[in-house]
Amino acid sequence: MLRKYFRTILLAWRQLIKQKTRLAVGVVGIAFANIMICAQMGFEASLFNSSTAPQRSLDTDLVMVSSHFKSVYSVKSFTRERLYQALGFKGIESVSPLYMGYGKWRNPQTRSLQTILVFGTDPRTTAFKFPEVEQNRSQLQKLNTVLFDQGSLPEFGPIAALFQQQAILETELNDVNIRVVGLFTLGASFGAYGNVITSDSTFLHLFSSHHPQQIEIGLIKLQPDANPKQVAQSLINDLPDDVMVLTNEKFAQLEKAYWAKTTPIGFVFGLGVIVSFIVGIVIVYQIIYADIADHLPQYAMLKAIGYSDRYLIVVLLQEALLLAVLGYVPGFIVSLGLYQVAANATMLPIFMTIDRGITVLVLTITMCMISAVTTMRKLNSVDPADVF
Repeated sequence: MLRKYFRTILLAWRQLIKQKTRLAVGVVGIAFANIMICAQMGFEASLFNSSTAPQRSLDTDLVMVSSHFKSVYSVKSFTRERLYQALGFKGIESVSPLYMGYGKWRNPQTRSLQTILVFGTDPRTTAFKFPEVEQNRSQLQKLNTVLFDQGSLPEFGPIAALFQQQAILETELNDVNIRVVGLFTLGASFGAYGNVITSDSTFLHLFSSHHPQQIEIGLIKLQPDANPKQVAQSLINDLPDDVMVLTNEKFAQLEKAYWAKTTPIGFVFGLGVIVSFIVGIVIVYQIIYADIADHLPQYAMLKAIGYSDRYLIVVLLQEALLLAVLGYVPGFIVSLGLYQVAANATMLPIFMTIDRGITVLVLTITMCMISAVTTMRKLNSVDPADVF
């Protein structure tokens, strides 16, 4: 049985390499489809990873947001009173307000203005998981001091390099002179190309029109023995419906759903995967169909001497499998380089994962098998009488 299977593979391989130019075109076509699929999936993953990075960086058990919340990058304010009402519920240890807003950052070298996302938090509390925030707590308590995200795009200036070189690094944010007192790494996203963290006092100074009683996110820490889901449900049941209380996981899921279903970006990336998949099917179909057309007399001869349709179909499927593997390898390698170039250019978290690599391989094999199946009718129509 194994020997027979090996012979069919050998036949399939010889069929493919007989027309080397056609084989090369097929491999390039499949590799191109692979690259497109990898690119779309990689960009989509970077969209979700970068957009949910702020949620993952928060040092909290539960979050309170406005009932109109859709995305952290367009978050609606709610009254700070709601957050402090949560202190009266069982299982809650502490609460901390978080302000958010888009400001105008001035590049200290070119003097150009760039939009940057500003987080304002009480430095006496622990709002973020970044160790740099804890290390620079005393510095942040001073007015007009900020921590700069060194994962921001270069358009904001070489802040990390300048900070290492200069004892004092100053620039402007919302036309207010500010001092960079430390660095942290959050990274750019599709919603914000740069980020800074500052104290709540500095935030309100930078955004003078922002009412102190209006906050964007409420951070809720629980006692060690408290159940997050039970406490969240208790808050939802008893607090007015102008706020939502979410676990960290649910908070991130809402953000991901917003980008995937509400914005056109998520739709475009998903559509790109589908289009690339269809292109791959068409390319492989043309290769296999042309191969069958060229070898009709040989297939008829095999039928005439006793080989069944099943045997020929197995050969056809093996050709498709070989094409899938031959096209996947160069496509995968090129995709790795494409990811590296894109990550360096955009500062987004674009990288290959094992799961994605396996998924693309399965998709490649699937599209080749679909192409093979659609050409079986041509193979089944072969008549041994065609030999004579």
